[in-house]
Amino acid sequence: MIRRILIFVTILLVLDIYLFSSFRNYFSSNTLKIGFKWFYGLSMLVSYSCFAIVVLKFDDRPTNATVLMNLWFGYTFAFIVLKLGMLCTALLDEIIRIVEYVGKIIWRIFLSSDTKVNFGERRKFIGQVGLGLASIPFLGMLYGITKGKYNYKIKTVALSFKNLPKAFDGLRIVHISDVHSGSFDDFDEVAHGVNMIKEQQADLILFTGDLVNNEAEEIIPYKELFGSMTAPLGVFSTLGNHDYGTHKRWNSNEEKRQNLLDLFIHQKEMGFDLLNNRTHTIEKDGQQIDIVGVENWGKPPFPQKGDLTKALEGTNPENFKILLSHDPTHWDEKVIPNLQNIDLTLSGHTHGMQFGVEIPGFKWSPSKYIYKRWAGLYKNKEQFLYVNRGFGFLGFPGRVGIWPEITVITLNKKD
Repeated sequence: MIRRILIFVTILLVLDIYLFSSFRNYFSSNTLKIGFKWFYGLSMLVSYSCFAIVVLKFDDRPTNATVLMNLWFGYTFAFIVLKLGMLCTALLDEIIRIVEYVGKIIWRIFLSSDTKVNFGERRKFIGQVGLGLASIPFLGMLYGITKGKYNYKIKTVALSFKNLPKAFDGLRIVHISDVHSGSFDDFDEVAHGVNMIKEQQADLILFTGDLVNNEAEEIIPYKELFGSMTAPLGVFSTLGNHDYGTHKRWNSNEEKRQNLLDLFIHQKEMGFDLLNNRTHTIEKDGQQIDIVGVENWGKPPFPQKGDLTKALEGTNPENFKILLSHDPTHWDEKVIPNLQNIDLTLSGHTHGMQFGVEIPGFKWSPSKYIYKRWAGLYKNKEQFLYVNRGFGFLGFPGRVGIWPEITVITLNKKD
């Protein structure tokens, strides 16, 4: 283990020395050279100290992340992205250097030994442009870790169904997912997001898992805040993979089990009706719809505790059904093949990787290479899946382009 760490640190150090020596030559001004020197030194200090915290477990992920810790990890990630861009530029410079060397040889052979060709200024220009381009995602990351992670967006979706009971025509649902309360570092900003939820005056609030990162106590500072969300037809929830505490080392299985039980208690006290492989039937004007909830079901290494068959036991097959299932892979693997039709499935889990580009007519995130359904609305025949981009954040303490989401879904009766 120690040998691997030393090898990794040595590679990083060699890479830093290479990038520093390459890019400092792109500046003619001594002031810019000195500024770059201090900036790069700061990036190394932040990155290596952050690496030491992770490897030596000085931190061991505190229950409630501090502002300083989030900024520390965020700046480290931003510096890594910047250096990757710089590395691409440096490699391009090396290619140009080789072309320059070969060009000089050819020039001397076929023209004159006294004729000179100089690509130095062109290489300097390319280096400066490359550094500028590498700075764009870096600056985006800085915005993401300071403002973007609380840049809540409301997404509105209207869906029509033939089998929706007339009594529920116009039903207004707020869907949220992936709160990850252990990552929050600004209560007021979170309260602003919760107030946005409450302003929607939904008939029904549905939450699709990952209330915490690992420990049930993470939600305690925000318990009253999220508990203030109410809806006439109820607030329902299900579990995500992080709610089980599977991403933390526990002293014993009993401690891990008790943590999950504590989470159940917290959700109940918040007014969340936790649907663990069971169905709650809502009745209005003599008509019914089913809210079905399954525990987390994902491809390994994620837990596969969800049991759709069990959740549907005793339900009326003809009832309109909304399924809460944290991981969208469950939809393709288990929901669509199920003999009993699930009209609408709500999921989260992916966060859209908290990084990407979304403009009218175009949507991209690295998440698309991992998940077939990673954000927004999907349809298979008469069945719909909506994947929420998440309310909170995890890992990278920010969001760039894929903003935290509050989904407002309106269900309409199709004639």
